[in-house]
Order: sequence, then structure tokens, then C-alpha cells
Amino acid sequence: MGQDVHERGIEREYGRQGRARLVRSGFMLLVVANAVYQMNRDPNILGHRGRLVADALLLWLLCWALLAGWRQRTFVTADGIAVRGAVLTRRRRWHDIYDIRVEPRRNQRSGDSQWLTYLYGDDGRRLLLPHVDDGQLPEFGAEIDGLRETAALHRGMAWEPRPEVEERIRRQSGHRKAWERATSGALFVLLAMFLVLLWQVVTGRDTEPGLLLVGVPLAAFALFAALLHWRWESQAPPPGSGFREQPPFKP
Repeated sequence: MGQDVHERGIEREYGRQGRARLVRSGFMLLVVANAVYQMNRDPNILGHRGRLVADALLLWLLCWALLAGWRQRTFVTADGIAVRGAVLTRRRRWHDIYDIRVEPRRNQRSGDSQWLTYLYGDDGRRLLLPHVDDGQLPEFGAEIDGLRETAALHRGMAWEPRPEVEERIRRQSGHRKAWERATSGALFVLLAMFLVLLWQVVTGRDTEPGLLLVGVPLAAFALFAALLHWRWESQAPPPGSGFREQPPFKP
């Protein structure tokens, strides 16, 4: 929930509550511990080098998830908005912020928030504002209105649409979707290579876990990314034709 912390120069702070963080961290710890146990209980699975690679990846995943769960915050200050992640903190000054928008969450699951909040810069790039969603803020609509009023106050002017920035947003969205689909394709290839590796182990063939689990998926990602970016650029509408003013959010 947003909190006024003026004595620290912070007007609002959004973060997961302590109990929710403990539950999330405990769940991640159990999942990763079980995965490591299943991976190492049979020395014939993946081989020695394959198990080392898998254990290292799982340990990295656990560390990242724990850091993100405990450190992730959104801060609203007199200077702008700062998003603190697992390691880095990204800051946007008020004069570099174009708009704050609420967008529906993709691939919703039961219990998930339905709306997420994004900060859009003048360069067209967007930044997710963690914990600024309808699942954690009971008065979500009022909180968003407050953020927009704060932005207008510090910028010294109300928001108004700018076609050139909307064009940058549209282009960034197209490239972002290309990266997302390339990642999904590479994950499918990774799963296929894992099945191939298991088949090699079962049939007693020589295994190459580094090539199958790292080399092939990375090559597939590079290929998918190049093709999808080229396809998007070839089908993108001419500049200026994609502008439309965003309707106000109504929870």
C-alpha cells in the first residue's frame, strides 16, 4: 500500500507486505530445493557437468527470486519515480516521464491482479511499477489518480498527448513483443533439447549437455529474434498512422 514518508523525501512507497514476502520466499525455496534434489539423486541423470550447470542455474534463480521479493519497491519522490529491483535501481525524473498508464495483465491466473501500472518515458520505453496494482492497493483507481496529479504538480503542467511520443511507444511495443516471442520460442527449443538429452541418457549414447541446453537454445533465440524483428519492421504501419489517445482508466 502507498505510504507517505515525507521525512525521507519519499511521497509514496509501494512494496509487498512482510507476511506476503515470507510466503513467497518460502515457496521459492521449497521449489528450488526439490528441483536440486530431483536433479542430483541419480548420478546418471545429465552427467556430472550437466548437473553442475543445472545446479548453478537453479541457485541463480533462487537468489534472484529472493532478492526481488525482499528488495523490489516503487518510490515516488519530489525528483521523480524510482523502481528498485533485485540488484539495480532505475530512476526517471519528472520531466522525462511522458505518462503513467494502467494496462490489463496478460495471462491472468486465479488470484492475480488484473491491472498493472507502467511508466512511459519520452523515449517511448515503458517501466513496470512493481506493487502498484489492483491486487495490493484497495483504492487502486484513487491511487493512480494521485500519482497522475503528483506528476502534473512536479512537471508544472497537465498531461497531453504528443503524437511523436505515441509513435515511439508503438515501435517499442512491437520490438518488445518480438523479444518476448523469441524468448518463448527459445524455451520450447530448450524443452525439446532436454528431452533429447534424456533420450541419449536412457539409450546409453554420448551426451553433450552444454551444446543441447545452452548452445542450441541460444542459437534458436538469436534466429527467432532476427526473424521476428524483421517481420515486425516489414509490416509496421507508416509513422504517424498508429497514434491514438489512450482512454482514461476506469477500475
